[in-house]
Amino acid sequence: MTKQADVIQKEEKYYVATQWQLMRQKFVKHKLAMAGLVVLALLYTLGIFSDFFATQDYQKRNTRYINAPPQRIRFIDADGHFHLRPFVYGLTQEMDPETWRRTYVEDTSVIQPIRFFVRTDTYKFWGLFDANIRFMGVDEGPFFLFGTDGSGRDLFSRVMYATRISLTVGLVGVFLSFVLGCVFGGISGYYGGKIDMVIQRVIEFLLSIPTIPLWMALAAALPKDWETIQIYFAITIILSMVGWCSLARVVRGKLLEVKQKDFVIAAKLAGANDWQIITRHLLPSFMSYLIVSITLAIPNMIIGETALSFLGIGLRPPVVSWGVLLQDAQNVRTINLHPWLLIPAVFVVVAVLSFNFLGDGLRDAADPYK
Repeated sequence: MTKQADVIQKEEKYYVATQWQLMRQKFVKHKLAMAGLVVLALLYTLGIFSDFFATQDYQKRNTRYINAPPQRIRFIDADGHFHLRPFVYGLTQEMDPETWRRTYVEDTSVIQPIRFFVRTDTYKFWGLFDANIRFMGVDEGPFFLFGTDGSGRDLFSRVMYATRISLTVGLVGVFLSFVLGCVFGGISGYYGGKIDMVIQRVIEFLLSIPTIPLWMALAAALPKDWETIQIYFAITIILSMVGWCSLARVVRGKLLEVKQKDFVIAAKLAGANDWQIITRHLLPSFMSYLIVSITLAIPNMIIGETALSFLGIGLRPPVVSWGVLLQDAQNVRTINLHPWLLIPAVFVVVAVLSFNFLGDGLRDAADPYK
């Protein structure tokens, strides 16, 4: 009787649950979506607190360690002794007598313990106040978890700062695309007629233009003397100018489907104006689909910014983004000699996959009755 009562109780909870509760229950069961959510939460945490998680100033040049390889975190030393505190070995520079290429080897006689919440050089946290505590570091000597670039700058610290820029470009760009897509798609689907025809022809024209050449042309039009913050917002607007088209078509199709429903007619009889009907009744009726569209659009924004910056027409140094960092890995010889310069690409792939997994889970949860 107890098992049967539990089954009946679960069925009762299912039938009295709201749609949002059913969506949440179904989303939690999607393992890939939950994994993507956890990874994205970690990435955004690293981006928001990049000043704290970076091991040093991302612009600091370590001229003694140019193109140094990543240092391996160890718990067991060369003599086989186990250390409770993780450590890295020191680096010694050598010159290859045949190729005259500078190489680095681990100096096993120098053990550098990794310490947490260490005091280092002073930095401006979010540009608001001075701080000198970082998540981890060493007392002295080199500490390059991802190696260094051709100027001797710590790649790990630069990736932390780049994470903030690349991920926020996606969020801001999608927000603008969401607003434009809902407004123009709502107007097109609700009013129809000549307004619908004009908006749809504009959308078809924008979608017919190859994306990369369009972005290149718009980005190349930016003044060279603009400041970093101006370029940042300009790139975001450029990415949003095309990103709203697909969402506008989805919104238009949904409005054509539901605008003759009883609840819309009831809102009209109650005296609601057109703007209230669109924003308070029509758009919320398929908000779950809009959330899914937003989630799946963010990776496109991230890839767009990365592509523009990689080509040298997007964000420019001293700003760091994943695309800016990948400019150092534009030829096969560099990748062959210094493969760690491709580490920012790993972050791009992980972020895009996580967003896609999250969007896939939201898409399944959007229809909890299936």
